[in-house]
Amino acid sequence: MTSRYRVEYALKTHRRDQFIEWIKGLLAVPFVLYSQPQGVFEGQDGNLLLQTREEAHRRYSEILRDVELMIDDHIVHQNDSQNPFPSKLKLLVPSIGPFFTRLPLEAAFKLQDRKRYISSRRFVSPSFNDIRLILNTAQIMAVTTHGSLQLATFDGDVTLYDDGQSLEPNSPVIPRLIDLLRKNVKIGIVTAAGYTTAERYYSRLHGLLNHIANSTELTSIQKKSLIIMGGEANYLFEFDTTAEHLLRPVPMNEWLTPEMATWSEKDITSLLDVAEVALQDCIKSLNLPATLMRKDRAVGIIPLNPEIRIPRESLEETVLVVQKILELSTAGRSRRVPFCAFNGGRDVFVDIGDKSWGVTVCQRWFSAAATTGDGLDEGKSFIKGENTLHVGDQFLSAGANDFRARSVGTTAWIASPAETVDLLDELADLMDKKMV
Repeated sequence: MTSRYRVEYALKTHRRDQFIEWIKGLLAVPFVLYSQPQGVFEGQDGNLLLQTREEAHRRYSEILRDVELMIDDHIVHQNDSQNPFPSKLKLLVPSIGPFFTRLPLEAAFKLQDRKRYISSRRFVSPSFNDIRLILNTAQIMAVTTHGSLQLATFDGDVTLYDDGQSLEPNSPVIPRLIDLLRKNVKIGIVTAAGYTTAERYYSRLHGLLNHIANSTELTSIQKKSLIIMGGEANYLFEFDTTAEHLLRPVPMNEWLTPEMATWSEKDITSLLDVAEVALQDCIKSLNLPATLMRKDRAVGIIPLNPEIRIPRESLEETVLVVQKILELSTAGRSRRVPFCAFNGGRDVFVDIGDKSWGVTVCQRWFSAAATTGDGLDEGKSFIKGENTLHVGDQFLSAGANDFRARSVGTTAWIASPAETVDLLDELADLMDKKMV
């Protein structure tokens, strides 16, 4: 249901992506000028409607080509350490971050326009979702046609399977992930679910794990090209056909990066203690039907009963309150231990580290494993950001744990497992064309 309440809520600053909103504003101008909504009532002939559609398509394409060139200029600026001046794009969109590849936005728009008929619409202007999908297509074009995809990482809930569910054997995502492995693309599932045992991850991912184990089209090396990074960046499991639950827990000393190895247990405990108190205060002040859950590297609140749905506003209020308290605390100001406070849809958790660290571990692990057979090796090069694609559903600036993955690799923002399937189909098509 669409309502004024939902529209106004979606416009809150913490729920907006400034880059997408900026592009949306640019595309609104040709929509107003060329949409011809009166044609519905005046009965315009087909030729005029075709001309209108073609003109809108041309103007949308031109605008996205101009944005594409601005991104190219931004990349030049970000790669020039001697240049103290910001790019034009940085001045127009101050929150813009680094780009690991150029984005062929014009070509991506033309592909999405053939699917979504954006230029044909007369009452609905190019939307947030239209632009999000155009950016996704441009990014996978960049890492395939114009680059080489070596690592694909995925969020779990809402990306590979519905929230709170599991990756079942009949999931359409599975054969597409198998296809990536067959093409020698490494896969990391980087999830906020923080389990210390392989059994718990097997229960969530059994459909994929069993399929890989029983596959006759994958080599033994390709089968080992799957890892699970749990708790954002706290527990690593490697696929192993000989393990009881098809996953081998990897000891921390084998995968911690040098930076992560400096995070002391004292600092971790201190930060989680502050977060725990803040979460308890939120339970009281917001009268939340929730209980506290403390883990060794995370703390959060979960509903008292699995059937209870805590209001989204309460979850986001909790995230923002806890995040600000942590940032202003002694433990947070020291910046010795990074953290991520996020809204999981049904709960709120504060994890040690975030997905930028989780994706980084995947980049380092696979490069080292390919060279040394196992573990990390400081003397080796690692998979680069331009060869990495992280797919997730949470990229808003607050309460979204996929957001920080943007700092270490390219990303694709999806909204459901069905969109993940569509994205993987696009990716496979582009990779197949490149191989021909």
